[in-house]
Amino acid sequence: MKNFILRTISGAVYVALIISAILLLDNSPIAFLILMSAFIALGINEMYTMTRKEDAESWLIILIDVLGAIGLFVSLYYMSIEETSTQGLWLIAVAAYMLARSIVQLYRPKQNAVHSLVRSYFSLIYIALPLGMLNSIIAMTSPRTLLAIFCFIWINDTGAFLSGITLGRHKIFKRVSPKKSWEGFFGGVLLCVAAAFASHHWLNDFFQCPQIHVWIGLGVVVALAATFGDFVESLIKRTLDVKDSGNLIPGHGGILDRIDSLLLVAPAALIYLALVVYNQ
Repeated sequence: MKNFILRTISGAVYVALIISAILLLDNSPIAFLILMSAFIALGINEMYTMTRKEDAESWLIILIDVLGAIGLFVSLYYMSIEETSTQGLWLIAVAAYMLARSIVQLYRPKQNAVHSLVRSYFSLIYIALPLGMLNSIIAMTSPRTLLAIFCFIWINDTGAFLSGITLGRHKIFKRVSPKKSWEGFFGGVLLCVAAAFASHHWLNDFFQCPQIHVWIGLGVVVALAATFGDFVESLIKRTLDVKDSGNLIPGHGGILDRIDSLLLVAPAALIYLALVVYNQ
């Protein structure tokens, strides 16, 4: 019971932070930028912690990776939201990171350079770039749409969990995630569709939903991508022989354990919304 209460409280704090940061975007981006930057820094640190036994890294390289990733995210925000004068800012951030990271590697002669560089660039692409795509979603639609995407992720998780523990019989990807079942998957998708339908009819003034079929389609895309996102992180952890990415959030593991779905939902939702917006 104590673990359940702790898990519930920590989960509620996590959800409250995200909702608050997104709602504050109407007035200021500071809270959102700080929260996402924290997710990036914590996620990269967890990636290094999980792979430490393969090849320990220096604090300087970790710092460069964190600063480079945050710089990419922040520059993508201003490129997406602000005026055209900042359109090339993200390229400058990436260029500065590439220069610093490559040069520092030259002074690590005893280290496996390929392994070190691949880990750095993978962290940037896997963690920072998808979170940076959230900025394009905001610019293309609105902060309320981004909030709906987060809600769909959480609703999908709930539906998949409840369906899985009650009806789960047929495994989807036993090699990667033995507990995930087709029954849980379809339960998550159906609950997302139901939530999309309900929000369009009863919360339309808040979410500013487009046509019902577009909103339901977004719910389906989120549910599908969230499932694959969970599988990808499970594959990484299984390969590295770790149970959780960290222990930051009591009862939930690390930050990567919480945003694993988001890391694939962001590009999938961006593609879907871009196709919808440009075809209207």
